[in-house]
Amino acid sequence: MRTPDVFVKGLGVFLPETVSVEQAVAEGRYPAEDVELHELAGAAVAGDTPAPEMALWAAQQAFKRCGHRPDEIDLLLYADSWYQGPDGWQPQYYLQRHLVGGDALAVEIRHGCNGMFSALELAASYLRAPSMRAALAVATDNFGTPMIDRWRFGPGYIAGDAASAVLLTTEPGFAQLLSVCTASVPEAEEVHRSGEPLFPPGPTAGRRLDFSGRTADFNRRSMAEGVGSRVWMTVHQKMVEAVNRCLDESGIGTADVTRAAFMNYSREIVEQRGMLALGLPMSKSTWEFGRTVGHLGASDQIVSLDHLLAAGELGPGDHMLLVGVGPGITISCAVVKILEPPPWTA
Repeated sequence: MRTPDVFVKGLGVFLPETVSVEQAVAEGRYPAEDVELHELAGAAVAGDTPAPEMALWAAQQAFKRCGHRPDEIDLLLYADSWYQGPDGWQPQYYLQRHLVGGDALAVEIRHGCNGMFSALELAASYLRAPSMRAALAVATDNFGTPMIDRWRFGPGYIAGDAASAVLLTTEPGFAQLLSVCTASVPEAEEVHRSGEPLFPPGPTAGRRLDFSGRTADFNRRSMAEGVGSRVWMTVHQKMVEAVNRCLDESGIGTADVTRAAFMNYSREIVEQRGMLALGLPMSKSTWEFGRTVGHLGASDQIVSLDHLLAAGELGPGDHMLLVGVGPGITISCAVVKILEPPPWTA
């Protein structure tokens, strides 16, 4: 989807201190054989800090950095992957009470690792209405709960805690959102639930979240049925098609991509299934940074963008490609063009 006249006014990030893989191995929490296999270095761990509190801090930083008033927000989108607080409670209203105020539409988005992309796409659509001026998209998760083992979270990745915030406006900002695209692979819907009953829901029955086990179960059964390779090939094709569509809508080609951010997965996954699949060298990836903080739910790409800006590795005229793959399976991507140095880096 082309997103004309939608600008990034502010970014905010809350990233707690990291715990190294070496420490996790010494404590028996991370398999020693996976260190060399996946080349991951650590994970950001927030302790007992609530995810909504992290989201509030990230959002506060986004406003403080650019000077925009929180009460001028027309839309608040709150993306998350894991539990945010008491059952039956809506976390987006925590930010509305403590920061945004007013009667702006506030909605929680449960779209897994691609939640921030969904928020960007919905916000850009919302801002097309004549009276709408600004939208706040946040993503946050703290995976340090009894029902998840962050060090064995999924095949080729470990879970990190973080929050990120993006302030989108119809008035010029330091960057422009050129396009956001989403594709789905419905035949892969079972990947992230394989071997699990639909009812009762796992957490209500005391079952831990185990994406590694579910993916392995799906691969075993789908390969036995002769459809496994075809499903993963479709995922690959849909990702390439979505990225090419996003680049085309942005008016650029692969050669114009300055940097690219995928999920914070193992080197093999990012390189083979991401960068090389799109014809991009690993030198343009954010893997070296991502390997140190873990897979941050829906915040991977925005935290990486913020990191590059702070390090001075993106400047006016540069294009950053953001790509994510989430349960569903959904493939999401976006292109952001840097127009000028962010005011907070001057």
